[in-house]
Amino acid sequence: MPLQALDRIVKAYDIRGLYPDELDEEVASRLGSAAARFFAAPEVLLGRDCRLSSPSLARAFTEGATGEGVDVVDLGLAATDLLYFASGTLDRPGVMFTASHNPKDYNGAKLCRAGAAPVGIESGLQEVRRLMEEGPGRSHGDGRVRPENVLDAYAAHCRSFVDPAELRHLKVVVDTANGMGGLVVPAVYAPLPVEIVPLFFELDGTFPHHPADPIQAENLKDLRSRVLEEEADLGLAFDGDADRVFLVDDNAEPVSGSTTTALVARGMLRRHPGAKIIHNLICSRAVPEIIVEHGGHPIRTRVGHSYIKTTMAESGAVFGGEHSGHYYFRDNFRADSGIIASLVVLEEISRARKPLSEIRLELERYADSGEINTTVDDAPATMQKVADAFPGAHDRTDGLTVTMPDWWFNLRPSNTEPLLRLNVEAADDESLRVHIDEVLTLIRSP
Repeated sequence: MPLQALDRIVKAYDIRGLYPDELDEEVASRLGSAAARFFAAPEVLLGRDCRLSSPSLARAFTEGATGEGVDVVDLGLAATDLLYFASGTLDRPGVMFTASHNPKDYNGAKLCRAGAAPVGIESGLQEVRRLMEEGPGRSHGDGRVRPENVLDAYAAHCRSFVDPAELRHLKVVVDTANGMGGLVVPAVYAPLPVEIVPLFFELDGTFPHHPADPIQAENLKDLRSRVLEEEADLGLAFDGDADRVFLVDDNAEPVSGSTTTALVARGMLRRHPGAKIIHNLICSRAVPEIIVEHGGHPIRTRVGHSYIKTTMAESGAVFGGEHSGHYYFRDNFRADSGIIASLVVLEEISRARKPLSEIRLELERYADSGEINTTVDDAPATMQKVADAFPGAHDRTDGLTVTMPDWWFNLRPSNTEPLLRLNVEAADDESLRVHIDEVLTLIRSP
């Protein structure tokens, strides 16, 4: 077993690495044993995506878990948010084998406690790693395996977030990139008055058409072309495990995660007047402005699902959004769901009786850079140099955030690479270019 690879594959929020060089069946078996002991529950839920390595990794995990005397509830092929739904409704911990948006040669595992509570490096994943290194426990139990199909219940749950009577007949092109959206999108949308134009719905872990990573602009080309060809109302792009969604409007122009957060927040505040709404600190300034304008109370958090879910539990917030395309719902066990977010978006478009290309104009108020990555030799020293250039105007809630009267930026180190990730927002395109150059000069100067 490549135990030395644990340093590389245990990330901040999940386990992820190349198969079989970094993550193989022995790693998966040890994870099964470790998860059984860590969760200390009578049953563990197990789901998997359609990657070619997922069946054998899931079998190895099952052997490790049942060897500890714990039963495995096999959900079979699943989207990650379907696993979270099962964890919430069945009140059991769960493990999902997936590498999300990563290329076909990767695999990994996402873990949650009973009730879909997150397991990250600060909330148990480090202990799971220690147990994996330790190896199987002393128990030689004979846990059982039983299948469980929750797809129909999950689909009905997702639809409960909108009023089907409010939905107009919209034509929606959906690109699931041969990932798990091809399983869950038809189940959720079938009873609704929405015309789905499917793109790459066939489950295929080789991802033959394009990578299942819709945050990359090149992976939206097929969707954008089809939206124009079909004269569709919008397009939806899901990542490999279907927990994230990205939008393109009726003009086939991509919609940022911040704009989607503002749009979904508006819909959630209609259902929950005066509610608290979470946004992470790299979302546009427009997001908290729109939340306040619609009677809500914005709460700013660090980037990352474990922080958002924890803050949601503490504050009672009904919704949380991230610029990266993750959308969290209190009534979805505080878990993220791209499918639920897409439904709320369709309801908002239906109610507005305007195309998304017009609706977004009300929500997009500033110019933003998107994420700009720079390789650096010493990330902490570089960040300190940038901070020194803006004395008194920064905070360290998550990386370095500098807030000026008419612009701001966030600079964060990558968890996995020697990179600094820069996001800048300014009043207009001209000032945005000036401030991007200003900050990049600081980052990249010797």
